[in-house]
Amino acid sequence: MKVRAKKSLGQHFLKDDQISQDIADAIRFHEGVKNVIEVGPGTGALTKFLLKKDVDLKVVEIDRESVDYLNVHYHELHGKILEESFLKLDLPTVFGEKLIVIGNFPYNISSQILFHALEYKESVTEVIGMFQKEVAERIAIGPGSKAYGILSVLLQAYYDIEYLFTVDQDAFDPPPKVKSGVIRLVRNEVMSLDCDEKRFKQVIKLGFNQRRKTLRNSLKSILGEKILPEKFQTERPEQLSVQDFVELTNFIFPQEILK
Repeated sequence: MKVRAKKSLGQHFLKDDQISQDIADAIRFHEGVKNVIEVGPGTGALTKFLLKKDVDLKVVEIDRESVDYLNVHYHELHGKILEESFLKLDLPTVFGEKLIVIGNFPYNISSQILFHALEYKESVTEVIGMFQKEVAERIAIGPGSKAYGILSVLLQAYYDIEYLFTVDQDAFDPPPKVKSGVIRLVRNEVMSLDCDEKRFKQVIKLGFNQRRKTLRNSLKSILGEKILPEKFQTERPEQLSVQDFVELTNFIFPQEILK
């Protein structure tokens, strides 16, 4: 029974067992969590290694051919395959209060998967994922780089992120056009930011949407008559840390600071 990789679903099936093993071994079981959800298992390249671990595993797969394949070849998954989009799932309801998200993520929705996990940051204690190398580096990199952006700041506010290793194209079938990277996100101790988190997102997005401009210019629409503190006057968004963005948010929207 052969499963065809579908371009529309961003599928590239991992065929290197050592890499699959390394991804499975990257789980840190932060806070003692054993609930694991694999996104896009395909034909089970990673799944078979997760099944060997002491975890409560469920998988989410929207490709009917893959679901049929998994049901035939992995009897342990019977009743644990959700044939729907991960992006539509209420994670704590389906998987328990705390969970780990892992997968060779479909590249066409990999950023959306992270944003969805971020919505449930109180529940998602870890994310281990395969991404296009450029995306993986962007998520893990710190301030001062051109790759640093919206996703970097929003995720680093709540997760400690580590770039684990690079994967060559020939590890997949069909091979993608670019290299891939595996990263691990582990929930940090920040329960909430010391600012209005909706405004925090607004400031970040507005700043990076015009990233070639200094913050003094890119934030004009929300600054009003205010003049930025000297430390931010000539800065561009990629130069600011998470804490800098918190400080900037509180300066612009002081009346909306969370109490």
